[in-house]
Amino acid sequence: MVKRKFSGIPLGDEAPAVITGVINIAPETFYKESSVQNPQKAADRAEKMIEDGADIIDLGAMSTAPGVEPISLEEEKQRLLPVLEKVSERIDAPISIDTQRAEVAKIALESGGQMINDVSGFKYDSRMPSVVTDFDCPAVLMAAKQEPGDARKIEEVKQVLQESLDICDREGVDLEKIVIDPGIGFGKGVKWDLHILKNLHELKKLNHPVCVGISRKSFIGEVLDLKDPADRLWGSLGATAIAVMNGADMIRTHDPKETIHV
Repeated sequence: MVKRKFSGIPLGDEAPAVITGVINIAPETFYKESSVQNPQKAADRAEKMIEDGADIIDLGAMSTAPGVEPISLEEEKQRLLPVLEKVSERIDAPISIDTQRAEVAKIALESGGQMINDVSGFKYDSRMPSVVTDFDCPAVLMAAKQEPGDARKIEEVKQVLQESLDICDREGVDLEKIVIDPGIGFGKGVKWDLHILKNLHELKKLNHPVCVGISRKSFIGEVLDLKDPADRLWGSLGATAIAVMNGADMIRTHDPKETIHV
C-alpha cells in the first residue's frame, strides 16, 4: 500500500480527495439517521465506514446546526468519551474530534483522537491553539466571524480564514498541519452556499488543503425541494463532485462508499 500524508496524518492509497466519515453522537443533529449514541453501534458504523474506504472518522458530540442550543461542557465529554474509547479500540485509522472546546479537545486527544475539527476557526476558545500545539496534531478550521459558518461572500470567507491562520501563526501552531473549511451550510442560505461552492477555487490562494462538508445539508434540499435529509444523497454526491472539481482536498460525508464511487 502506498502511504501518503495529509496535513501530518498518514493515510492509505492515493485518491482524488481525503474522505472523512462523519458520525454524529449528538441526538440534536439535523440528519437524525446519522445520530448514534451507543458506543458499540458507533464503533460498528466507524468500522463499516473504514471498510467502505473512508480515510478518517470524525466524531462530534455537540450539534452546531442552526437553532440548536449548545450543551454543557460536561455533557459534551460524557457523550463523546465512551464512543471515542470504543471506536479507537475497533479501527486503525485516524479519528477527528469535532469540538470548539479546548478541554474537550485535550481529553479527546489523550483518549485516542488524532485531529481536531474546530468550526469556530480557533475563535470560540482561546486555549484551543495551545492544545493543538501541545499535541502537534492536525486541525480543520472553519470560516467564522463570530459563529460557525457566518461568512458568506467568498472574499469574506477568505478573510476570516486568514484571521484563523494568523491566530495559528501567533500561537505557534504548525501551519503545515492546518486544513481550511469555508463553512457551507449553518443557515446562511442556499444563495450563499452555492456561491461558495462555485468559487471554492479562490480558497486555494491561501495555500492550505480545503475541506468541504456538504453532506445532506439544507441547501441541497432547497435546490431539489427535499425536506428530509434522508432523501438528499444524490444531491450531496452531485455537489461533492463539483466541490472536488473546484479544488476540495477533503470531503466530510455521512456516506463514504457512495462518495468514493462518485
